[in-house]
Amino acid sequence: MDNDVKQENLQSSTPPPAGFPGEETVTLVDLCSSDDSDLEQDVERRYNSGNPVGAKRPRDTSGGSSSALDMNNVKKQTVDELKVVLPEGLGQSIPPPHDVTHTFPADPCNVFTSMQPPSPPPPQPQPSSGGRVGSCKQFWKAGDYEGAPGGGNWDLSSGGFDHVRVHPKFLHSNATSHKWALGAFAELLDNALDEVASGATYVNVDMLENKKEGNRMLLIEDNGGGMDPEKMRQCMSLGYSAKSKLANTIGQYGNGFKTSTMRLGADVIVFSRCPGKDGKSSTQSIGLLSYTFLRSTGKEDIVVPMLDYERRDTEWSKIGRSSVSDWDKNVKTIIQWSPFSSEEDLLRQFALMNEHGTRIIIYNLWEDDQGMLELDFDADPHDIQLRGVNRDEKNIKMAAQFPNSRHFLTYKHSLRSYASILYLRIPPTFRVILRGSDVEHHNVVNDMMQTEQITYRPQYGADSYVTDSNMSAVVILGFVKDAKHHVDVQGFNVYHKNRLIKPFWRIWNATGSDGRGVIGVLEANFVEPAHDKQGFERTTVLSRLETRLVQMQKIYWNTNCHKIGYAPRRHKNAGNEYGRRDTSPENDPEGYAPSGNKTRASDKFYSSSYPNHRGDNGVPGKDSSLYLQEELRRERERSKALEAEVELARQKIEEMSKEQENLIEIFTEERDRRDVEEESLRNKLEEASNTIEELLNKIKMLEGSKGPSWRR
Repeated sequence: MDNDVKQENLQSSTPPPAGFPGEETVTLVDLCSSDDSDLEQDVERRYNSGNPVGAKRPRDTSGGSSSALDMNNVKKQTVDELKVVLPEGLGQSIPPPHDVTHTFPADPCNVFTSMQPPSPPPPQPQPSSGGRVGSCKQFWKAGDYEGAPGGGNWDLSSGGFDHVRVHPKFLHSNATSHKWALGAFAELLDNALDEVASGATYVNVDMLENKKEGNRMLLIEDNGGGMDPEKMRQCMSLGYSAKSKLANTIGQYGNGFKTSTMRLGADVIVFSRCPGKDGKSSTQSIGLLSYTFLRSTGKEDIVVPMLDYERRDTEWSKIGRSSVSDWDKNVKTIIQWSPFSSEEDLLRQFALMNEHGTRIIIYNLWEDDQGMLELDFDADPHDIQLRGVNRDEKNIKMAAQFPNSRHFLTYKHSLRSYASILYLRIPPTFRVILRGSDVEHHNVVNDMMQTEQITYRPQYGADSYVTDSNMSAVVILGFVKDAKHHVDVQGFNVYHKNRLIKPFWRIWNATGSDGRGVIGVLEANFVEPAHDKQGFERTTVLSRLETRLVQMQKIYWNTNCHKIGYAPRRHKNAGNEYGRRDTSPENDPEGYAPSGNKTRASDKFYSSSYPNHRGDNGVPGKDSSLYLQEELRRERERSKALEAEVELARQKIEEMSKEQENLIEIFTEERDRRDVEEESLRNKLEEASNTIEELLNKIKMLEGSKGPSWRR
């Protein structure tokens, strides 16, 4: 085994069980990869056994054999330097010569590798699993941890080679690759789905109550093949992945378990039961990966206490890998830093499992800035949701109003929504159970209308076209069925080996409403996903795919947007771009030339297309002329439709002109009538004025004629 997982060969202090070798690897996995303790424990084992005949004595620095006294002096000096004193009586089963007391330093990388526990340090608080002494409950602040003062002894080496050490802080920094907590859930679901090959029929995600601390925990369990002790150690170690060599599996980097569990909580305990194969007995193992334990005890390296059991007839027996005291220390450590109070409680977890499977419990879940759990278990009793920026109340209300856009609006905060679209295909016999209710698998294609299918084949260069069937992608795009309401939903769901890598990848950020309502689905196995499987590595192949998808969306939008209520667009040279000879993105920056025939695919993801049509390499097939004729016919139909619209507009203009003329005539008649009335009124006013003047004159005449007689 590589140096990533440290193995110690120790002579058991008790006779090994029948059928077991005398020496086995220790139960504890130490990721520091230092072998100095091997030399020290080899010396201790030989002195404890009385230096049997034939045993090699350790050599001094000059290459010669040292005496027992010299070795004792060397060890004593090392103890003085490290200030570590082991309990009285260690190594004294046979009195040493010259009455010299033997003391051995503890392994600077692993406190569990010595044969007996060291002398107790000065009194310190002994926190429980929920105490988190010196730790932070918020994930993004939990990495502020420097370890014990002094940084340990870096001078020790083995065989003249120094070994790199793995600091517990690496668990946190490694988990920061998950910027999104639901992405961590996806890693654990991937591991369960990969177990379908081993007989898994379900994965169950649920919430548990921590009876010891009274807080909440996460449960992820499956009934797959489980892990034997060796695989359990590989799971807890960094970089091991046997699945990278297997077909039809998602995991490949050997890092997902560590990053995902540490992103969701500070601690995880794993129970796994593996059926016996090839004459081997069934086994069950317990492993504890506790960031709280490592921080609170000031560890400088990652240590993982483990327990292994083997079925003998109808009983489960302990697998003795080292001494009884080491087994007891592992049990004591797991009990102290786990949600369980005794070894019986630990074994009771296996009673909840079938004959095979894995049960993962994540506890000390991370909290947000307000002191609340990042994971919301109360919003929906059958879901696990996220708090904070990923949760948008406006989107939640819109999801109830527009059901065909529900996954786009809710996948960022709802595990149930995200898990339903996480896989393009799922075995019919496999169930994803979330808090007691099955997650219904959903294909986003079913949310589309007016779909079109295009086969895309990547082009690696002018002289290097890859013809492998895996080096192509069938792109289905169309309008979401709620597009007529002008909901801002768009983007491509890009899958890799059946796993969703980029959910609703928005690649066209046009001003205004262009592109709105267009969604797509494709499985691109020719691009490499990033380690967190939430994106792709930025390569030339990915850049060309992105350019082509933008072109596809633009052409589709410009051709069909008027069908859902937007103003018609006329794409420049749209009719000719389907038949361009050179279709590489570099030579076709504005247009888009699909590499396969477009066919309707409203209910089925993979439907037939013209296999001999022009590919991304620009080589025409024998059916290209038929395809061009079909496109020409479509273009003529579009032209006829436009001509009909123009004719209708012309008729409307003529009608409006007639209405305008009628209005002008009415206004003219009204003006003439008003002029006549004004003239008539003017004449009447003049006549009235003359009449008044005549009457005034008559009054004056009458007054003149009656004047003298009136005076008399």
